[in-house]
Amino acid sequence: MVTAFYRRVRQDDLIGPMYPPDDWDGAEKRLADFLIYRLGGPETYLQERGHPRLRGRHMPFSIGLAERDRWLDLMGASMREVEIPLEHVPLLGAFFAQIADFMRNREESA
Repeated sequence: MVTAFYRRVRQDDLIGPMYPPDDWDGAEKRLADFLIYRLGGPETYLQERGHPRLRGRHMPFSIGLAERDRWLDLMGASMREVEIPLEHVPLLGAFFAQIADFMRNREESA
């Protein structure tokens, strides 16, 4: 799912430019490790990165409604691509919506 997500992000004109062009593999690993940790797996993310501090880590980027919605659209498409079981989609969707909204640091899109 994370690989499918980043394949979309690389092509995206809105949120793609927020990612460091020379660290796609690192970004993918960090998201995968974060999700594994948050969903009850090993604490690799914590061991390597410490507390997530997601809002602080994303503060350098201007994230409004359009960016939040695009992130959610790309993640939703990625979940469909890899055929996340339908019984898990509402839980994951709610989790992603909460995280994406938490990342917002401005009210409106630029």
